[in-house]
Amino acid sequence: MNLSEIKRLDSEHFLGVFGERCPVCFTRGEGCTLYDQDGKAYTDLFAGIAVNALGYNHPAVTGALVAQAQTGVLHTSNLYYVEPQAKLAALLCENTFADRVFFSNSGAEANEGAMKLARKFFCAQGSGRYKIVSSDHSFHGRTLATVAATGHDYYQAPYLPMLPRGFSQVPYNDLDALRAAVDEDTAAVMLEPIQGEGGVTPADKEYLRAVRALCDETGALLILDEVQTGVCRTGSFYCYEQYGVTPDIMTSAKGLGCGFPIGAVLATEKVASAIAIGDHGSTFGGNTLACAVSLSAVSYMLGHDFSAAAREKGEYLRTALCAIGSDKIAEVRGMGLLLGVQLVPEVSAGALVRRLLSRGFVVGTAAGNVLRLTPPLIIEHAQIDAFVQALGEELQNV
Repeated sequence: MNLSEIKRLDSEHFLGVFGERCPVCFTRGEGCTLYDQDGKAYTDLFAGIAVNALGYNHPAVTGALVAQAQTGVLHTSNLYYVEPQAKLAALLCENTFADRVFFSNSGAEANEGAMKLARKFFCAQGSGRYKIVSSDHSFHGRTLATVAATGHDYYQAPYLPMLPRGFSQVPYNDLDALRAAVDEDTAAVMLEPIQGEGGVTPADKEYLRAVRALCDETGALLILDEVQTGVCRTGSFYCYEQYGVTPDIMTSAKGLGCGFPIGAVLATEKVASAIAIGDHGSTFGGNTLACAVSLSAVSYMLGHDFSAAAREKGEYLRTALCAIGSDKIAEVRGMGLLLGVQLVPEVSAGALVRRLLSRGFVVGTAAGNVLRLTPPLIIEHAQIDAFVQALGEELQNV
């Protein structure tokens, strides 16, 4: 099918939640390069929204997927033991603060599980603590509960009144506002160490450390949403390590499967022990194929120190972006290979994405007129150089 035919079928039959998409259909990929139906090559600096950490057709991903598929066992359900699931859970616990892991199919499901776990923790103690405090401009998912935790009126407005009760948001990086919102009914504070959708805005180190202290003081749990920041992307296996802050519960997804859908809830033994048989579950979560792919990909990234690669390449990209010297760039922020280019109001990030796409570069946006860069962690300096040159030229032409 050609692109026009695909667009027609999409407009006639697919639920119209994505509107007019970028005018391209990718048919194959290799490394950091995607190819459309006409064979045109594109350098990918978005990685499917920070998902394809190892790019395209990487042996650690493709090889594991094919090998597991060829066994004929893709899914058996969680009524039975799953070897890749057990190995992946152990690998994540060995390399994080966590003692226990539960696997889901997405980041939204992982965040749902984290909030359920926080409430169950207090329920098991006979406490009625149920409130979840998150932050303005946060993004935690598309389910009703994760929308309730997401600090954007845009996402919440169509679904009011929100269900379940007990969710509130306060300004990000504002400790006084958070302190005023946390009370004896607060079960957890839920934060992204870097707000991705909200504009690629990192938490101040002093702020996140003070949040940990506030949770300790009040007895509330700390949930860190590392769906976008985790799995080496920001320069450590998970971003919390660079803050010197340990959460009680953490969520992961995106890069965890390097393109194959998988999410995870990670928790300490103290919190996880509140869960009893039947309190939570999933049909597809932690299935054999997803865990086999994730186990292979994560093992590869840990074994080849992709955290260091993200730090080095992220600093290279940041330096190159700043060297453009354009007055149309207000700020470059982020950590590792999760960077946001804050544009001045006169330059549309959305329009710039389309112009760069026409030149063969795939990038994304974030709230607040931000160009979002989340390339595969295997990106090379030469590919970064070519992108930065194109960006500089496009900014000159605005």
